[in-house]
Amino acid sequence: MPHHFAETVISESSSLRTAMEVMDRGSLEIVLVVDADGTLLGTVTDGDIRRAILSGASLGDGVSGFMQRRFTAVGPSASRAEVLDLMRARSLQQIPIVDEAGRLAGLHLLREILGASVRPNWAVVMAGGRGERLRPITDALPKPMIKVAGRPILERIVLHLVGFGIRRIFLSVNYMGDVIEGHFGNGADLGCRIEYLKEGKPLGTGGALSLLGEKPDHPFLMLNGDLLTQFNVGNMLAFHTEGEFKATVGVHEYIHTVPYGVVERDGDRVTGIREKPTQTWLANAGIYVFHPDLVERVPKDTYYPLPALVEECLDRGEPVGTFPIKEEWIDVGHPTELRRARGEGEKT
Repeated sequence: MPHHFAETVISESSSLRTAMEVMDRGSLEIVLVVDADGTLLGTVTDGDIRRAILSGASLGDGVSGFMQRRFTAVGPSASRAEVLDLMRARSLQQIPIVDEAGRLAGLHLLREILGASVRPNWAVVMAGGRGERLRPITDALPKPMIKVAGRPILERIVLHLVGFGIRRIFLSVNYMGDVIEGHFGNGADLGCRIEYLKEGKPLGTGGALSLLGEKPDHPFLMLNGDLLTQFNVGNMLAFHTEGEFKATVGVHEYIHTVPYGVVERDGDRVTGIREKPTQTWLANAGIYVFHPDLVERVPKDTYYPLPALVEECLDRGEPVGTFPIKEEWIDVGHPTELRRARGEGEKT
């Protein structure tokens, strides 16, 4: 959590002049107004001070009449990706952190989120599928561009990756790829560099790797373009590297409760009855980390599923890891999951 917020704090009784001086010293373009208990009361930006002066205020006037009492803040547990998403949505450069009691606890800066911990790893997001299960929605737009809470799923994925320091992102596109390219462009507005792997025909979940114009120098991520997830990118990359795996598969728990009593037997004799037992499996989460060498194993211009690449590693006796995705994970490619993610009645 950022700790430099103390440089930006003033009291409600402070003047506009004090606010301006504190802002100049802190070079953060914002001051945070708190009461005696540390509760955040409002924010003042350089724009607020300019507007106050233009409206006839003097620098000796109190700041309380000009501060923004309706401000955006996040809790201490908000991830960098969530903060970046909020900054992008509301065109903010700073977002305060407050605890459950509303007391100031920190300050997020856009320049730090985008500038810190830049990773050399690439990410490839598979965004070329037709989304047949989501028709008729996908008759009008590609599946990754379906909105959840007002933002396309693919944009959420890109922002999540950028929030973890990923700066070079490849989008594999086929069906309505022009819509995706028109929305994202070169990625500059999202703080990254976006390039497109254009499939002339459907190449499956892995075939687009053959379209990379160069081989990555570091382990790279691959993930489906229809996922809503807050998985920790940094932890997964570290797990892969420290485990010296050739491939790492992200997995999540799939839990199913049988809605009936299950009869156990030995031949024709009942040995027991288990009432509504629950079974748990580890399911493929559609998120991978691969060694750079694996790119060369993908056949060119051929339909190729990613699990086949993992199977080839296993056939060669190469180590493959499983990384548990314990955070939120929703496969929006399923109609029931889309309804769960976005709520009934939300429009595309």
